[in-house]
Amino acid sequence: MIDESRKQGLNGKAGGEMSVREAGKKGGDTVRERYGSGFYEQIGRKGGQATRERHGAQFYEQIGQKGGRVVKDKYGSDFYEEIGHKGGQKVKRLIAEAKKNSA
Repeated sequence: MIDESRKQGLNGKAGGEMSVREAGKKGGDTVRERYGSGFYEQIGRKGGQATRERHGAQFYEQIGQKGGRVVKDKYGSDFYEEIGHKGGQKVKRLIAEAKKNSA
């Protein structure tokens, strides 16, 4: 089966050389080369601030709870205990390594 996005170019004409996905990646790579990888962090922060100003801080709480319910439904409530334990073990290991390196 031929991918339709490859069969038709960005201009909709048959025989196009690049899919929309490839063009997006190429554009993203060009932006990264021109402005640096930190550029995405800057625009993300600006977008987050604009969203907070437009919708309020509660918006993030609501979408976080919604995402949490989806994860719970998908993986079960034990999943949180499992990842919490893994995170705690990693922190414990990092603290031990820091103590070892500072001694």
